[in-house]
Amino acid sequence: MKVLVTGGYGFIGSFVAERFFKEGYQVYIIDNLVSGNAENIDFPHKFYKINVESKKCEEVFKSNKFDVVVHLAAQVDVTTSMKSPVLDTRSNILGLSNILDLSTKYAVGKFIFASSAAVYGMNENTPLVEEESCEPLSPYGMNKWIGEMYCRKWNELYDLQTLCFRFSNVYGPRQGTVGEGGVVSIFIERMLDNQGITVYGDGHQTRDFIYVEDLADAVYRSVESDASGVMNLSSNTENSVNRLIEVLQTIQPIKSVQYREAKQGDIFRSSLDNSKIKRQLDWIPMYTLEEGLEKTYRWFADHKVKEVPKPKKPENFLLAYFKKLLPYLENALAFIVVIFLTVYVHNGKLYDLDDFDFSFFYIILMGIMYGSRQSIPAVFLSSIFYVSFGLMQGRDLISLLYDSESLAQIAVYVFVGIAIGYTVDRKNRAVNSYASQVQAIEERYEFLNEIFNDTRKVKEELQSQIINSSDSFGKIYTITKELDTLEPENIYSSAVGVLESIMKSDAISIYSVNKHGSFLRLSAKSKKDNFELPKSLRIADQPRIGQVIESKEVFINHELESNVAMLMAPIVDNGQVVALVSVHDMQYENFSLYHQNLFKVAIELITAALSKAYRFWSATMNERYVEGMTVLKEEAFGKVLETKRATKERLHIEYGLLMLDVNFIHQEEKLNLIQRSLRESDYLGLGKSGQLLALLANSSKGDTEIVRKRLAEQGVDSIICEEEVMYG
Repeated sequence: MKVLVTGGYGFIGSFVAERFFKEGYQVYIIDNLVSGNAENIDFPHKFYKINVESKKCEEVFKSNKFDVVVHLAAQVDVTTSMKSPVLDTRSNILGLSNILDLSTKYAVGKFIFASSAAVYGMNENTPLVEEESCEPLSPYGMNKWIGEMYCRKWNELYDLQTLCFRFSNVYGPRQGTVGEGGVVSIFIERMLDNQGITVYGDGHQTRDFIYVEDLADAVYRSVESDASGVMNLSSNTENSVNRLIEVLQTIQPIKSVQYREAKQGDIFRSSLDNSKIKRQLDWIPMYTLEEGLEKTYRWFADHKVKEVPKPKKPENFLLAYFKKLLPYLENALAFIVVIFLTVYVHNGKLYDLDDFDFSFFYIILMGIMYGSRQSIPAVFLSSIFYVSFGLMQGRDLISLLYDSESLAQIAVYVFVGIAIGYTVDRKNRAVNSYASQVQAIEERYEFLNEIFNDTRKVKEELQSQIINSSDSFGKIYTITKELDTLEPENIYSSAVGVLESIMKSDAISIYSVNKHGSFLRLSAKSKKDNFELPKSLRIADQPRIGQVIESKEVFINHELESNVAMLMAPIVDNGQVVALVSVHDMQYENFSLYHQNLFKVAIELITAALSKAYRFWSATMNERYVEGMTVLKEEAFGKVLETKRATKERLHIEYGLLMLDVNFIHQEEKLNLIQRSLRESDYLGLGKSGQLLALLANSSKGDTEIVRKRLAEQGVDSIICEEEVMYG
């Protein structure tokens, strides 16, 4: 499974990306690193440094088949949105529409959009439900609201499954000092710098603070559900700023608290109702404000770096100014040379150059070197010099201005200056354009080559995962091949091994359910030392188990109830619960939605295998049982006994064997008496030598002795025997 997280190097994005990685997803990140930090991510992933509104995003989508897109990239500062609404719109609207369009074009399974509580504006009807009216106060809030409309329309028009989360005030490690919820990081940073904190207002204003890991958990859970539309993502707890300060004081004393006049437009009360998300995603926030602030403070304290002032490099303004001034200085110098040469030739020093126009050459030179930027000033200076030189020779200004030869000379200057300047400018523009195109092509080539190499690498990793990964679908298929048998007893024992491998747990049990649904009998379990379970359970004494059997649905122990399995699932055949599978213990990191889904897949495979085995068993009853009796024939009984032997060796599940008088087969009353004394999980059958045997499932020697005595009390004699002797 592949997930694309835009803004994945940011505060929230890094936690969301990390959660998906822990759940087995391949993580891809788009971030322009304006506010994100690559150091926030320390696990394998693929990164593209581009803006979300860039056309390059299509290459990312084209080369990767994303199952999920989580769009977090945005301009998140309300103040910035007020100062530069165009910048906010470019990122929050154009970027969103681009990613939405690509998600539709390349068939993304689910699109998650990060909206904000800012859409509600000054509405203080707390806690706010999703149906409350939206009247945002800032361009940031407006664009988030418009973003929700985009997502809704994309769902209606293009059938793209979209879900918009209205985040309350998020806080936690890696948070910067801007954006919503930044008050926590600002306060903590000032505390660590041993500075006082400033509160705008009286501190009674409230906010709905949610810890970032709780938010990441909700985002992941939403992907595993069919939820869509708009949801508040909050703690549903209204905490004042003064309460926030009180909690921080318990972690580290604050030097001082200064109260100032509240900022105009600040919302006094803010809290979001989270009933909808709790109901639809089976999610609750796990961190209290105290726990979240403690973790946040410790992270900031651990990552506090003493800033060493870097020596500033002196900015060479003179050099930069000189470079800008250089063309004009060269122009002036060339003009001085023209004046000198013209006067020098006129005074008779160089008779061979008497007819040479140095100004004409000067204009051409400036045009070739700098284009019209210097050729036009050269035309102006040359024209001024031509008129001035004529005046120096005794001509009057009026005659010069009306002299056709003089006007023609100046016109030639203008024409040459403009023509040369325009030609050179056009050539320079073409060269620059070509250079830009070459650079763009090179960048595109590098970008596509990088994507190609990444795609090939992912392909190789995926191939390796299918072959080697312990929880890949290829491995699951290989493991569940063990269930490919038509003997129910074999399926029970094999299922334990399957679940141990998939769930990475050594505490698996399978109980069979009697026909009346009142008792459970242990059929198979993990053979871990000290993993002891009751051999039978009365369902009425186990309310949680009773609920699972009644509902016929998978149970997940979200509340971590004691003495209750982490996962339980019923095996249903023809509408009747025939067995209960339980995972009693597992590593916390494996108690994830990913492994919960694996458990459900495995249960479906086990159920399918058992259903097939039961159908086969029913279809072959005449071949298995002695006609008119519930006594297995020799071959059928031998297979059951062989399964019990293998289960004993593999899982240490014991069984007992009683030898009865074979003549009881012909005594209906005695045979019925024996059947009533046995359990549904026990078997009657014929041995190799024709003797009548009773196989007692999951029974120790002591249990077998109890059954023998119970039969003896009813006039049925039996002998406890060893399998090797009686059925070797």
